Amino acid sequence: MKDNRALVAGLAVVVLWASAFVAIRAAVPAMGVIGLAGVRTGVAALALLALAVVTRSRRPRSRDLGWIAACGFLGMPAYQLLLNWGELHVPAGTASMIVAAAPVVSVGVARLLFHEKVARATVVGSVVALVGVAFVCLARAGVSLSASVWIVVAAMVVQGMYHPLQRPLLARYSSLEVACYAIVAGAVMTMPLVVVDLGNLARADGGAWLAAVYLGLVPSAIGFVLWAYAVGRMPVAVSTSLLYLVPPVAVLLGWALLGELPVRAELLGGLVVLVGVVIIARAPRPAPRPARLEHVQLNVFK
Repeated sequence: MKDNRALVAGLAVVVLWASAFVAIRAAVPAMGVIGLAGVRTGVAALALLALAVVTRSRRPRSRDLGWIAACGFLGMPAYQLLLNWGELHVPAGTASMIVAAAPVVSVGVARLLFHEKVARATVVGSVVALVGVAFVCLARAGVSLSASVWIVVAAMVVQGMYHPLQRPLLARYSSLEVACYAIVAGAVMTMPLVVVDLGNLARADGGAWLAAVYLGLVPSAIGFVLWAYAVGRMPVAVSTSLLYLVPPVAVLLGWALLGELPVRAELLGGLVVLVGVVIIARAPRPAPRPARLEHVQLNVFK
């Protein structure tokens, strides 16, 4: 029964994180790139701060503030601003396929910062995933769209850098505490920039505001809580495999809610990306600490 509840929670997270790409695509034209990031970040920070108070989470130690600032910057303003900017023109499903390649960057950063050994299968998987990203990026014609696609690629790179930087924190704090620290830090960095899009926020309709609040409260805050529940009660291989469903679900939601249908080359590229990420996930590696296992799968910033 417990395993079934964990599986249901994990599948719910897949849908929530996939829906984030669709919600961004729906809200960003009205609210602006910075305005949407500010509202989403603020809502997520308030929700997780409230949860931290209820669960009596610890305050971070001063020696960890540098890591928290780095995670907050990469996970919130850098990633969200780039993704919001790219999704002004890139379909939600296409963006999700590109972002799915973030583990490739994470592997490289972990190798450089933490001197982790890289298995041959990991190298092969990384090459396969990058080939898939190239397929997706070159699938459509048009200078404007091509530039936006590469902005989404930059968002993918930033997200891949964010993952391994959490490791020192996850060795000392719970996943809820780390997420709360990063989101609050990201909110502090993002809010001063919102002044740029105050006009857009004032003119945005109720639908755009609903999508923005949804992004902060549901995929970020609630999605994280559900994911923490799921990964704590399922084998790592099972929980990781669920994340492979995010791009196809995002494609389906983009088609159903926004009428966006990827072209054939994009679907092929997305499939290649997923194959590469699966190879990376299944590559042999040294047994990590429990915090690292949790970190590899945790991503509240979809």
